[in-house]
Amino acid sequence: QLQLAESGGGLVQAGASLRLSCKASGGDFSNWAMAWFRQAPGKEREFVSAITQSGASTHYVDSVKGRFTISRDNTENTVILQMNRLKPEDSGVYYCAAGWSTYSDSRPYSYWGQGTQVTVSS
Repeated sequence: QLQLAESGGGLVQAGASLRLSCKASGGDFSNWAMAWFRQAPGKEREFVSAITQSGASTHYVDSVKGRFTISRDNTENTVILQMNRLKPEDSGVYYCAAGWSTYSDSRPYSYWGQGTQVTVSS
C-alpha cells in the first residue's frame, strides 16, 4: 500500500514561491500517476496539477498555468510542486494523490497524503 507524505507548506506573502514535496513509500512509485489537489476552508477539493507515470505529460488547472510546475523523480519516489508568484487565492491545504491516470476528478485517486498548509498573505 502506498503511503504519501507532503512537506514544504508555509506562510508567505503574495508574489513569493514555495516548493511542495510529496514522498512516497510502500509501493512502486513509478506505477502511479501523481497529482496535487488543494482545499480552502469551506470549499471543495480542487485539482491543481497532475503528472503521468513517466513524467512525460503534465496537466494544470488554468489558474496556476505559468506559475506552478509539477515534476517527479522516480528514483527518489518524490513528486514536486514548484509554486511561483503565489496569490492569496492559492491558499489552502495541498494534498498529493496517486492514481492510475492523470484525472482532474479526485474520486479515482487511490492514495492520499495528509496535506500541507499553504497560506499566502496579501
